[in-house]
Amino acid sequence: MTILLAMALYAFSMSITPGPTNIVLLSTGANHGFLKAVPFATGSAIGFTVLNIIVGLGIGTLISKNGIFMTVVSYFGAAFIIYMGVKVATSSSEIKVADKNSKAPGFLLGFVGSWLNPKAWIAVVAGVSAFNLGRDYVELAIYVSIYVVVGYLSILTWAYAGSRIAYLLTCARNMRYFNLTMGGGLIIIALYLVSI
Repeated sequence: MTILLAMALYAFSMSITPGPTNIVLLSTGANHGFLKAVPFATGSAIGFTVLNIIVGLGIGTLISKNGIFMTVVSYFGAAFIIYMGVKVATSSSEIKVADKNSKAPGFLLGFVGSWLNPKAWIAVVAGVSAFNLGRDYVELAIYVSIYVVVGYLSILTWAYAGSRIAYLLTCARNMRYFNLTMGGGLIIIALYLVSI
């Protein structure tokens, strides 16, 4: 039981802490509403789960030990996060929760984003290594299952929080500041992740 609790706490701490995915979800929830953030969250959760499985099966360990590959992922990931930061920062200052034509980041962007997110790679490699999951497929399946549930609920919390603070952002000026702050935060995170 202790190992299961440790796995759940690890998944929670890695998923609930601020990072590129959570900032995009907070911003999407505030700009478009909770329901429009769900596809991005789902794509991110599924992409992260696939990444966890691949690393757990040992393929990812070979990839992660390849310094060139990890450098390329870091730079592409940073470029992707900067792109998302610019998109968030330049989002419309009007809340359009009811607008069905309003564009929110979707499933594919969430899926790809999880693979290009250096924080995700660090979380996956560290988790698989810490719990020594490369030797037992049953333990890997349990770990991934726990991570899916805990991680998905954690990232959805950010989208929900964004939708709840939307009322504070009803004037265009406040929304503009919020979008600039969230977009700027993403850009800072991207630059930080490349520098470590």
